[in-house]
Amino acid sequence: MGLLSEVYEFCDCSRSHEKLKKYKQLQTVEIKVRMDCEGCERIVKKSVQGMKGVTQVEVDRKLSKLTVIGYVDPNKVLHRVRHRTGKKADLWPYVPYDVVPHPYAPEAYDKKAPPGYVRNVLEDPEASAIARASSTEVKYTTAFSDDNPNACVLM
Repeated sequence: MGLLSEVYEFCDCSRSHEKLKKYKQLQTVEIKVRMDCEGCERIVKKSVQGMKGVTQVEVDRKLSKLTVIGYVDPNKVLHRVRHRTGKKADLWPYVPYDVVPHPYAPEAYDKKAPPGYVRNVLEDPEASAIARASSTEVKYTTAFSDDNPNACVLM
């Protein structure tokens, strides 16, 4: 099927000068924006509702989270929220704590995170190695720890 479509496009003279557009993928963009009141929530929601390609906008004021679903570029959505609202906005840095192997490692645990969420250390290269360590690495590092009551007594 791929070869046939390539031959058809090669022989089709009517489309030879037109550029073929690449369509964007349907994406879910999550942004962290501080919202204090209903007015802030309304401003943040209206800032992205009129964007081309946006199909759905959800705002969760309790988590300070804006979710945009549509055929959009995440960086363009982020720029638009920053420009239209004047607020500090970042891509959503948190994931559920079940996803991270060691959610209470120093770089993963964040006091500002919503309940049940920790910082995404799997994609963050600056995060500590303990947060991304496998279970065998953790066993070896905690085997000689003073905090571990079952540690080796040879120390």
